[in-house]
Amino acid sequence: MQTPATEESNDLAAHAGKKTTIASGEALKLAVVGHTNTGKTSILRTLLRDVYFGEVKNEAATTRHVEQAKLTDSQTGEDLVILYDTPGLEDASGLMDWLEDNTASRRDGIERLQQFLAADIAQGGDALTSSDDYSQEAKVIRQLLASDMAIYVVDAREPVLGKYKDELAILSWAAIPVMPVFNFTDSQDANIDEWQTMLARRNLHISTRFDSVAFEFEDEMRLWQNLATMLTHSEMLEQLMTRRTENWAQLYDEANIIIADFLLNVAAFVYEINEDDDPMPILAQMQEAVRQSERAMQHNLLNLYKFYDNAVAATPLELQAYQQDPFDPELLKSYGIRTTSGAAAGALLGLGIDAAALGTTLGLGAAIGGIAGGLLSNTSSIADKITGVKRLYIDPATLTLLATRAIDLLTALRHRGHAATDATQLLYKGEKTNIEQALDDDGHTVTPWPTHKLPSELKKARGKPQWSSLSSGKSEQAQLLRADMAWSLASKLQSRESE
Repeated sequence: MQTPATEESNDLAAHAGKKTTIASGEALKLAVVGHTNTGKTSILRTLLRDVYFGEVKNEAATTRHVEQAKLTDSQTGEDLVILYDTPGLEDASGLMDWLEDNTASRRDGIERLQQFLAADIAQGGDALTSSDDYSQEAKVIRQLLASDMAIYVVDAREPVLGKYKDELAILSWAAIPVMPVFNFTDSQDANIDEWQTMLARRNLHISTRFDSVAFEFEDEMRLWQNLATMLTHSEMLEQLMTRRTENWAQLYDEANIIIADFLLNVAAFVYEINEDDDPMPILAQMQEAVRQSERAMQHNLLNLYKFYDNAVAATPLELQAYQQDPFDPELLKSYGIRTTSGAAAGALLGLGIDAAALGTTLGLGAAIGGIAGGLLSNTSSIADKITGVKRLYIDPATLTLLATRAIDLLTALRHRGHAATDATQLLYKGEKTNIEQALDDDGHTVTPWPTHKLPSELKKARGKPQWSSLSSGKSEQAQLLRADMAWSLASKLQSRESE
């Protein structure tokens, strides 16, 4: 939850210099500061899991006011950390010149900063020229003096310049712990070693990496842990880390349930036609039903991880890999998934037809010409042969492909920061194409299971058409019927993903 503060609090300056070390049991007041366009708001979006917090643009000084957000205990509702997104420091070197010319060096840092805040140049207004207007810097310093700690956001792609050294000198005068946080660390242009050398010379030996686009949960935990080491009372941060770790694991459990439920729904999908009926209209209906079901599953995953598939906040679904038709034969080939075995394999690759199951009922030539894309016909039952009924299912190859794509999407969401605003930005570190994702280091196909060895839960679903809302149209009832099996399949998915 967050509450944007569109106006500065009147009592910030009144409390400046009067703080003591954070007391036990109090929420940590954490200021997020740094030069313009280093990604302060981006880091907050990812920490908050909120694609809508603040405004993120590739231009300087996007944040013009201090905005507030809270990290709370998901179980108790208790405020644990209050985050303050501050405007960018635009001209720290100019401000340092003013401080050196207008404040006495023998006074302590807080006194010098308070003298600046009382000066006309800190108030802004039309009477000042742009070169004399330090109202943006004043907003940062007021919040800094009213906070318990600060993180100084560094764009790791930037070289170490004099203006950054001046920023750190000014921040140090606030007499609160400051921890540098490197953003955009996944870039090949990162200059972290040079930055760390400069920071060490300023007695800033504790820093951390937190890429707001290429997200790693372990990096977030390291950020909180490093902050905790700088506090006298770190109970609130310890509580935050515990709760966030629990919530992250719970999200993963829920995501695998969503995927398992979707796969069972598709596996149980069956359509009966007479032996002599044209299967093509039914094929089209079944394919479209599966496409819509996959899309619904993807939306559920996006919502679970608080991503939203719209024009405001770009998501992985805008990337080509997640828009490709699951019944496209070329997609099956790209994952190296073969639909059948034996002499007919070459002719049927990508069609999703099991030649042995079709037998001579339609004839192999009719099968290739008449049915294509993800259907399996079951004519092995003697009763079916007597009645002339043909049951059509989604074939194992397509089920395997759907499972692989769902797991790929889940991996992407778990490694994608909420600051990613461009569909071309990294899904996760070491991003690969969907073809590369499907291959291991030896070039072998990586799927949750061999195509010919579906999990027992999916095999059982084949004989339970009542489990599928696609067959029965009864969504809630079908979901209840397959619920226990979804838990079982989700456990297998997790064990395979961790391998």
